[in-house]
Amino acid sequence: MTDAKVMAIVLGTAQDGGYPQPGCRLTCCERARSDRSLSRSPVSLGVIGTDGSCHIIEVGRKIGDHIEIWEGTGSLEWPLKSASITHAHLGHSDGLRLLGREAIGIKGVKLHCSESMLSLIHQTPTWNILVEQGVIIPQQWGSLIPFEASPGCGFTITPIPVKHRAELSDNHALLIEGGERSLLFMPDQDSWEETLGESTIREWLTSLGADIALIDGTFWDSSELSGRDMSEIPHPTICESLELLGERSSEDPEISFFHLNHTNPLHDEGSDEYAAVRGMGWGISKPGDTYNLG
Repeated sequence: MTDAKVMAIVLGTAQDGGYPQPGCRLTCCERARSDRSLSRSPVSLGVIGTDGSCHIIEVGRKIGDHIEIWEGTGSLEWPLKSASITHAHLGHSDGLRLLGREAIGIKGVKLHCSESMLSLIHQTPTWNILVEQGVIIPQQWGSLIPFEASPGCGFTITPIPVKHRAELSDNHALLIEGGERSLLFMPDQDSWEETLGESTIREWLTSLGADIALIDGTFWDSSELSGRDMSEIPHPTICESLELLGERSSEDPEISFFHLNHTNPLHDEGSDEYAAVRGMGWGISKPGDTYNLG
Protein backbone atom coordinates (compact mmCIF):
# COMPACT_ATOMS: atom_id res chain seq x y z
CA MET A 1 0.00 0.00 0.00
CA THR A 2 1.40 3.41 -0.93
CA ASP A 3 0.57 6.90 0.26
CA ALA A 4 1.78 8.46 -2.98
CA LYS A 5 -0.73 10.66 -4.78
CA VAL A 6 -1.28 11.63 -8.39
CA MET A 7 -0.30 15.29 -8.76
CA ALA A 8 -0.91 17.68 -11.65
CA ILE A 9 1.23 20.81 -12.08
CA VAL A 10 0.44 23.72 -14.41
CA LEU A 11 3.59 24.44 -16.43
CA GLY A 12 2.38 26.90 -19.08
CA THR A 13 -0.68 29.15 -19.32
CA ALA A 14 -0.41 31.25 -22.50
CA GLN A 15 -1.81 30.85 -25.98
CA ASP A 16 0.47 29.37 -28.65
CA GLY A 17 2.38 32.60 -29.29
CA GLY A 18 3.33 33.00 -25.62
CA TYR A 19 3.43 36.23 -23.62
CA PRO A 20 5.00 38.51 -24.70
CA GLN A 21 4.25 37.41 -28.24
CA PRO A 22 7.10 37.64 -30.78
CA GLY A 23 6.83 40.78 -32.90
CA CYS A 24 4.09 42.37 -30.80
CA ARG A 25 4.79 45.99 -29.79
CA LEU A 26 1.52 46.62 -28.00
CA THR A 27 1.65 47.96 -24.45
CA CYS A 28 0.65 44.57 -23.03
CA CYS A 29 3.71 42.82 -24.49
CA GLU A 30 6.13 45.68 -23.87
CA ARG A 31 5.07 45.49 -20.22
CA ALA A 32 6.04 41.81 -20.11
CA ARG A 33 9.35 42.53 -21.85
CA SER A 34 10.27 45.14 -19.27
CA ASP A 35 9.39 42.75 -16.43
CA ARG A 36 10.23 39.19 -17.43
CA SER A 37 8.57 37.82 -14.30
CA LEU A 38 5.29 38.54 -16.11
CA SER A 39 6.15 36.41 -19.16
CA ARG A 40 4.20 33.20 -19.74
CA SER A 41 4.86 30.17 -21.96
CA PRO A 42 2.28 28.19 -23.99
CA VAL A 43 0.00 25.79 -22.12
CA SER A 44 1.39 22.60 -20.65
CA LEU A 45 0.61 20.33 -17.71
CA GLY A 46 2.85 17.97 -15.79
CA VAL A 47 1.44 14.86 -14.12
CA ILE A 48 3.23 12.74 -11.51
CA GLY A 49 1.99 9.18 -11.02
CA THR A 50 1.75 7.28 -7.76
CA ASP A 51 4.90 5.41 -8.84
CA GLY A 52 6.80 8.70 -9.17
CA SER A 53 6.71 8.59 -12.98
CA CYS A 54 6.51 11.92 -14.82
CA HIS A 55 4.27 12.71 -17.78
CA ILE A 56 3.67 15.88 -19.78
CA ILE A 57 0.58 17.15 -21.58
CA GLU A 58 1.56 19.22 -24.66
CA VAL A 59 5.16 19.40 -25.86
CA GLY A 60 5.83 23.03 -26.75
CA ARG A 61 9.02 24.87 -27.63
CA LYS A 62 9.26 26.15 -24.04
CA ILE A 63 9.59 22.66 -22.60
CA GLY A 64 12.91 23.80 -21.08
CA ASP A 65 11.08 26.43 -19.03
CA HIS A 66 8.44 23.86 -18.14
CA ILE A 67 11.07 21.46 -16.84
CA GLU A 68 12.52 24.24 -14.66
CA ILE A 69 9.09 25.02 -13.19
CA TRP A 70 8.58 21.30 -12.55
CA GLU A 71 12.00 20.94 -10.94
CA GLY A 72 11.14 23.89 -8.71
CA THR A 73 8.30 21.88 -7.16
CA GLY A 74 10.74 19.12 -6.20
CA SER A 75 8.59 16.47 -7.89
CA LEU A 76 10.34 15.91 -11.22
CA GLU A 77 11.93 12.47 -11.54
CA TRP A 78 13.71 12.06 -14.86
CA PRO A 79 13.34 10.48 -17.35
CA LEU A 80 10.03 11.57 -18.80
CA LYS A 81 7.79 8.50 -19.22
CA SER A 82 5.13 9.85 -21.56
CA ALA A 83 3.77 12.84 -23.43
CA SER A 84 0.24 13.50 -24.68
CA ILE A 85 -0.66 16.02 -27.39
CA THR A 86 -4.20 17.36 -27.81
CA HIS A 87 -3.72 18.64 -31.38
CA ALA A 88 -1.14 19.87 -33.89
CA HIS A 89 -1.30 23.64 -33.47
CA LEU A 90 1.76 25.74 -32.63
CA GLY A 91 2.63 25.74 -28.96
CA HIS A 92 1.11 22.31 -28.35
CA SER A 93 3.46 20.27 -30.51
CA ASP A 94 6.35 22.48 -31.67
CA GLY A 95 8.74 21.24 -28.98
CA LEU A 96 8.78 17.60 -30.03
CA ARG A 97 12.18 17.97 -31.72
CA LEU A 98 13.65 19.18 -28.42
CA LEU A 99 13.21 15.68 -27.01
CA GLY A 100 15.78 14.39 -29.51
CA ARG A 101 19.55 14.23 -29.68
CA GLU A 102 19.99 17.93 -30.55
CA ALA A 103 18.65 18.98 -27.15
CA ILE A 104 17.22 16.91 -24.26
CA GLY A 105 18.40 13.62 -25.75
CA ILE A 106 16.00 11.10 -24.21
CA LYS A 107 14.57 7.91 -25.69
CA GLY A 108 11.52 5.72 -25.28
CA VAL A 109 8.98 8.45 -24.44
CA LYS A 110 5.48 7.09 -25.04
CA LEU A 111 3.70 9.70 -27.19
CA HIS A 112 -0.08 9.46 -26.82
CA CYS A 113 -2.15 11.14 -29.53
CA SER A 114 -5.08 10.69 -31.89
CA GLU A 115 -5.03 8.81 -35.17
CA SER A 116 -4.91 12.03 -37.21
CA MET A 117 -2.08 13.46 -35.08
CA LEU A 118 -0.16 10.21 -35.40
CA SER A 119 -0.61 10.28 -39.18
CA LEU A 120 0.77 13.82 -39.27
CA ILE A 121 3.81 12.76 -37.22
CA HIS A 122 4.61 9.99 -39.68
CA GLN A 123 4.12 12.35 -42.65
CA THR A 124 6.40 15.05 -41.22
CA PRO A 125 10.07 14.12 -41.67
CA THR A 126 11.34 16.25 -38.78
CA TRP A 127 8.92 14.44 -36.45
CA ASN A 128 9.04 10.97 -37.97
CA ILE A 129 12.81 10.84 -37.48
CA LEU A 130 12.10 10.89 -33.73
CA VAL A 131 10.11 7.70 -34.20
CA GLU A 132 12.89 6.12 -36.27
CA GLN A 133 15.49 7.05 -33.64
CA GLY A 134 13.38 5.68 -30.80
CA VAL A 135 13.03 9.06 -29.10
CA ILE A 136 9.23 8.75 -29.10
CA ILE A 137 7.11 5.61 -29.22
CA PRO A 138 3.73 6.63 -30.71
CA GLN A 139 0.64 5.29 -28.94
CA GLN A 140 -2.66 5.91 -30.73
CA TRP A 141 -5.58 6.62 -28.44
CA GLY A 142 -9.25 6.04 -29.08
CA SER A 143 -11.68 8.85 -28.29
CA LEU A 144 -13.53 8.38 -24.97
CA ILE A 145 -11.38 5.33 -24.11
CA PRO A 146 -9.33 5.72 -20.89
CA PHE A 147 -5.70 4.65 -20.98
CA GLU A 148 -2.78 4.50 -18.55
CA ALA A 149 -0.02 6.94 -19.50
CA SER A 150 2.45 4.21 -18.49
CA PRO A 151 1.93 0.88 -16.71
CA GLY A 152 1.38 1.34 -12.99
CA CYS A 153 1.30 5.15 -13.06
CA GLY A 154 -1.88 5.23 -10.97
CA PHE A 155 -3.96 7.45 -13.24
CA THR A 156 -5.79 7.28 -16.54
CA ILE A 157 -6.32 9.77 -19.35
CA THR A 158 -9.55 9.88 -21.34
CA PRO A 159 -9.51 11.83 -24.66
CA ILE A 160 -12.70 13.88 -25.19
CA PRO A 161 -13.35 14.99 -28.81
CA VAL A 162 -13.74 18.78 -28.97
CA LYS A 163 -14.28 20.71 -32.19
CA HIS A 164 -11.48 23.13 -33.04
CA ARG A 165 -9.83 24.27 -36.27
CA ALA A 166 -8.67 21.04 -37.89
CA GLU A 167 -6.25 22.22 -40.59
CA LEU A 168 -3.67 19.64 -39.47
CA SER A 169 -5.30 17.30 -36.96
CA ASP A 170 -8.38 16.83 -34.85
CA ASN A 171 -8.55 18.14 -31.28
CA HIS A 172 -9.27 16.61 -27.88
CA ALA A 173 -9.65 17.67 -24.29
CA LEU A 174 -8.05 15.29 -21.80
CA LEU A 175 -9.60 14.04 -18.56
CA ILE A 176 -6.91 12.99 -16.07
CA GLU A 177 -8.36 10.71 -13.38
CA GLY A 178 -6.46 10.05 -10.17
CA GLY A 179 -7.57 7.97 -7.23
CA GLU A 180 -9.82 10.67 -5.78
CA ARG A 181 -10.29 13.54 -8.22
CA SER A 182 -10.29 14.24 -11.94
CA LEU A 183 -8.95 17.19 -13.92
CA LEU A 184 -10.13 18.27 -17.37
CA PHE A 185 -7.44 19.87 -19.56
CA MET A 186 -9.18 21.80 -22.37
CA PRO A 187 -7.08 24.62 -23.87
CA ASP A 188 -8.91 24.91 -27.20
CA GLN A 189 -12.44 24.77 -28.53
CA ASP A 190 -14.41 26.58 -31.23
CA SER A 191 -17.55 27.32 -29.22
CA TRP A 192 -19.45 26.19 -26.15
CA GLU A 193 -22.49 25.49 -28.32
CA GLU A 194 -20.59 22.89 -30.35
CA THR A 195 -18.89 21.41 -27.29
CA LEU A 196 -21.91 21.23 -24.99
CA GLY A 197 -24.80 20.44 -27.33
CA GLU A 198 -27.92 20.81 -25.19
CA SER A 199 -26.05 20.70 -21.88
CA THR A 200 -24.89 23.50 -19.60
CA ILE A 201 -21.21 23.79 -18.67
CA ARG A 202 -21.98 22.41 -15.22
CA GLU A 203 -23.96 19.48 -16.60
CA TRP A 204 -21.23 18.64 -19.09
CA LEU A 205 -18.45 18.72 -16.49
CA THR A 206 -20.59 16.60 -14.15
CA SER A 207 -21.18 14.05 -16.92
CA LEU A 208 -17.42 13.78 -17.38
CA GLY A 209 -16.81 13.50 -13.65
CA ALA A 210 -14.49 16.51 -13.67
CA ASP A 211 -13.73 18.02 -10.26
CA ILE A 212 -11.28 20.53 -11.76
CA ALA A 213 -11.38 22.09 -15.22
CA LEU A 214 -8.69 24.13 -16.93
CA ILE A 215 -10.57 25.70 -19.83
CA ASP A 216 -10.02 27.79 -22.94
CA GLY A 217 -9.63 31.43 -21.93
CA THR A 218 -7.91 32.65 -25.10
CA PHE A 219 -9.76 35.96 -25.47
CA TRP A 220 -11.47 38.19 -22.95
CA ASP A 221 -14.05 39.55 -25.40
CA SER A 222 -14.81 39.82 -29.11
CA SER A 223 -13.22 43.26 -29.50
CA GLU A 224 -9.80 42.15 -28.35
CA LEU A 225 -8.07 41.80 -31.73
CA SER A 226 -8.42 45.02 -33.70
CA GLY A 227 -7.89 44.61 -37.41
CA ARG A 228 -8.31 40.80 -37.40
CA ASP A 229 -11.32 38.67 -38.26
CA MET A 230 -11.86 36.69 -35.05
CA SER A 231 -14.11 34.23 -36.90
CA GLU A 232 -10.90 32.85 -38.41
CA ILE A 233 -9.62 31.95 -34.93
CA PRO A 234 -12.81 30.90 -33.09
CA HIS A 235 -12.76 30.53 -29.32
CA PRO A 236 -15.51 31.26 -26.77
CA THR A 237 -14.57 34.47 -24.99
CA ILE A 238 -14.18 34.55 -21.24
CA CYS A 239 -17.08 37.00 -21.10
CA GLU A 240 -19.27 34.38 -22.83
CA SER A 241 -18.07 31.69 -20.42
CA LEU A 242 -18.76 33.86 -17.38
CA GLU A 243 -22.25 34.66 -18.66
CA LEU A 244 -22.97 30.94 -18.97
CA LEU A 245 -21.44 30.11 -15.59
CA GLY A 246 -22.54 32.94 -13.35
CA GLU A 247 -21.07 32.91 -9.84
CA ARG A 248 -19.47 29.79 -8.44
CA SER A 249 -21.27 27.87 -5.71
CA SER A 250 -19.71 25.53 -3.17
CA GLU A 251 -20.90 22.50 -5.17
CA ASP A 252 -19.32 23.61 -8.45
CA PRO A 253 -16.07 22.18 -9.81
CA GLU A 254 -12.93 24.30 -9.68
CA ILE A 255 -12.72 26.10 -13.03
CA SER A 256 -9.65 28.05 -14.08
CA PHE A 257 -9.01 29.92 -17.33
CA PHE A 258 -5.76 29.40 -19.23
CA HIS A 259 -4.42 29.46 -22.83
CA LEU A 260 -4.53 33.28 -22.58
CA ASN A 261 -3.72 35.28 -25.74
CA HIS A 262 -1.05 37.96 -25.30
CA THR A 263 -3.77 40.63 -25.56
CA ASN A 264 -5.87 39.13 -22.75
CA PRO A 265 -6.20 41.55 -19.79
CA LEU A 266 -6.12 38.61 -17.36
CA HIS A 267 -2.33 38.65 -17.71
CA ASP A 268 -2.53 41.76 -15.50
CA GLU A 269 -3.44 40.75 -11.94
CA GLY A 270 -4.26 44.38 -11.19
CA SER A 271 -6.87 44.65 -13.94
CA ASP A 272 -10.62 45.03 -13.41
CA GLU A 273 -11.14 41.93 -15.53
CA TYR A 274 -8.92 39.84 -13.26
CA ALA A 275 -10.82 41.08 -10.21
CA ALA A 276 -14.15 40.28 -11.90
CA VAL A 277 -13.22 36.65 -12.58
CA ARG A 278 -11.88 36.12 -9.07
CA GLY A 279 -14.88 37.91 -7.59
CA MET A 280 -17.20 35.38 -9.24
CA GLY A 281 -15.24 32.55 -7.64
CA TRP A 282 -13.37 31.28 -10.71
CA GLY A 283 -9.63 30.97 -11.23
CA ILE A 284 -6.90 32.18 -13.60
CA SER A 285 -4.13 29.61 -13.97
CA LYS A 286 -0.55 30.38 -12.98
CA PRO A 287 2.63 28.37 -13.64
CA GLY A 288 3.23 26.13 -10.65
CA ASP A 289 -0.43 25.69 -9.68
CA THR A 290 -0.64 22.19 -8.22
CA TYR A 291 -3.62 19.84 -7.89
CA ASN A 292 -3.76 16.71 -5.76
CA LEU A 293 -5.79 14.10 -7.67
CA GLY A 294 -5.31 11.40 -5.03
